[in-house]
Amino acid sequence: MRIAIAADHNAVSMKSRLAAWLTQRGHQIDDRGVHDADEVADYPPLCADVGSQVVNGADDFGVILGGSGCGEQIAANKIPGIRAALCHCVFTAEIARAHNDANVLVMGAKVIAPDLAERILAVWLQTRFKGGRHQLRVDQISALERGESLV
Repeated sequence: MRIAIAADHNAVSMKSRLAAWLTQRGHQIDDRGVHDADEVADYPPLCADVGSQVVNGADDFGVILGGSGCGEQIAANKIPGIRAALCHCVFTAEIARAHNDANVLVMGAKVIAPDLAERILAVWLQTRFKGGRHQLRVDQISALERGESLV
């Protein structure tokens, strides 16, 4: 699998660790930056970059890391076609993939420990979208992105 990964200055260390972890498991990493904790970076451009890579099919999934992950999730979800999920536990990672077909995982390096981040990422990658009634909801999310009314 090819995975785009990006982090702001708060999460460079976690990005390096997760990129190595993914590589050890046979995944291709598309490191979109930043590469130095001293390089203070605004996260919206990083989120737009990862989102673009996923939507355009250059990468299968995206992983975005920040301090809390809150802003990153908001920014990533502004990209049409991106369903970014902020996950701080294994349960939310599983539900994000199984029920929401999330294609970008967001985590906060100041919120979760690196070992937990690896477990979250593992569950997120191995969980498949269930489809069925959940597909209807994903379709409704796509309709909202197109500006359609659901009421």
